[in-house]
Amino acid sequence: MDESSWLQELWIAREALLAGFFTTIQCSVMAIICGTVIGMFAGLVLTYGKLWGRLPFRIYVDLIRGTPVFVLVLACFYMAPALGWQITAFQAGALGLTLFCGSHVAEIVRGALQAIPRGQLEAGKAIGLTFRQSLAYVLLPQALRQILPTWVNSSTEIVKASTLLSVIGVAELLLSTQQVIARTFMTLEFYLFAGFLFFIINYAIELLGRQIEKRVALP
Repeated sequence: MDESSWLQELWIAREALLAGFFTTIQCSVMAIICGTVIGMFAGLVLTYGKLWGRLPFRIYVDLIRGTPVFVLVLACFYMAPALGWQITAFQAGALGLTLFCGSHVAEIVRGALQAIPRGQLEAGKAIGLTFRQSLAYVLLPQALRQILPTWVNSSTEIVKASTLLSVIGVAELLLSTQQVIARTFMTLEFYLFAGFLFFIINYAIELLGRQIEKRVALP
């Protein structure tokens, strides 16, 4: 088919593709934000918590990091109803991605905090800062500079992993594209267009990371 035919089919499929595009964004943003919050807390506990507090988070991080995202998505989709928790396919997929994101962010935060010399925490105590104050004003600002580049990479991986939600029937960008291809048989054209849309999402995340890096960079 020529270019005009593809543009015509693209116009016909615009609503389905836009819906899939925004579903991908919505799911990815939810997973990244919630996963980052979980990961920050887990990373702090793994670094500074007592043994009894670290153990559950250590099990969570090691278990989830060792499990493929595909399995996590299926597990959330099939196990939640079995446990009496009625959730939609979208919620199950977002939950699986959130758990995966949280486990990776936890290790990123733990590694960044442990890279800071222990003496800085002691110095904070020496000048009268509480642990929370030392964390907020001394440790986290330094750790953030190390966390950001890896966090951007993890966030883009979450966007790419969102394509796995198609296996449980979530009409995200990939599934929407496949449905259009099944009707038009224009495989290459629509897959390239879907790849371009994924690039836009990930590039936006990269730009956000750069802006935050500029704000926290040392003068």
